[in-house]
Amino acid sequence: MSLAVQFSEYGNPDVLRVVDVPPLTAGPGQVRLAVRAAGVNPFDWKVLRGYMSQVMPLDLPAGLGSDVAGVVDQVGEGVTGFSVGDEVLGSSLTPSYAQAALADATALVAKPASVPWEVAGSLAGAGITAWQVLRKLQVAKGETLLIHAAAGGVGTFAVQLAVARGVRVIGTASERNHEQLRALGAEPVTYGEGLVERVRAVAPQGVDAVLDASGRGEIPDSLELAGGPARVLTLVAFDAADTGIQVHRAEQEGGGAEALREILALTLDGRLRVPVWRTFPLAEVAAALEVSQSGHLSGKLVLLPS
Repeated sequence: MSLAVQFSEYGNPDVLRVVDVPPLTAGPGQVRLAVRAAGVNPFDWKVLRGYMSQVMPLDLPAGLGSDVAGVVDQVGEGVTGFSVGDEVLGSSLTPSYAQAALADATALVAKPASVPWEVAGSLAGAGITAWQVLRKLQVAKGETLLIHAAAGGVGTFAVQLAVARGVRVIGTASERNHEQLRALGAEPVTYGEGLVERVRAVAPQGVDAVLDASGRGEIPDSLELAGGPARVLTLVAFDAADTGIQVHRAEQEGGGAEALREILALTLDGRLRVPVWRTFPLAEVAAALEVSQSGHLSGKLVLLPS
């Protein structure tokens, strides 16, 4: 038996329980991991609260988490890229808020020894999404990209990936996050009324592309600044699809391992930083989700199951 986080009803983090579960067995193409770190993402508490139940119905009791880093302790039939004892990171098939998880071997990459576990467990969800978005928007060296919620999880990765490619980045964020964005290479502007004027003050010709990771109603401003919907993409404003903008659906995009390899390369040479705000043991999972729900943090939250 091993420990895993589960919930038997939708609700606040206090419905979460750490329970004994039967051992997992790696199937064909899969590996089993002894989980060392599991990233906590806003998507996780949205699942817990039942906000995703219409599009992603669950059989309760269920678990949470997909960002994972750990040590391979079982290899399924047909897997040739990893062996027992390998340290890896990526996305899991079974919930990663647990001491053990299964993963498709193609969704994992080797963890460099110099990358701490808490950082390794934070890369997959937000990092892959940011990489996919930049590919869809086709941002290129010398162009200007506007990112709404640039100091958030996906935004932080998108800023750094774009800057590394020679893209000029303007990022909307609250005033308290402006210094953080400057340190990442972005030019910060405050969101809210008057946004178009503030962006045009630093980019008089407008912008080439827009990533909306905010959902605070910036789509009309984004359309004006980008000169139309073709290169405006949202992660959250699903109700704006009728404007002609792109709506990102990560499960349709692929490229996860390729994205992780680029992110790791930039991390190793110092061009991408993943700030970890706080770590929690598995027993304090409810506290971790409460902090995530609050939104008042400046870095990643990570569970350390073992």
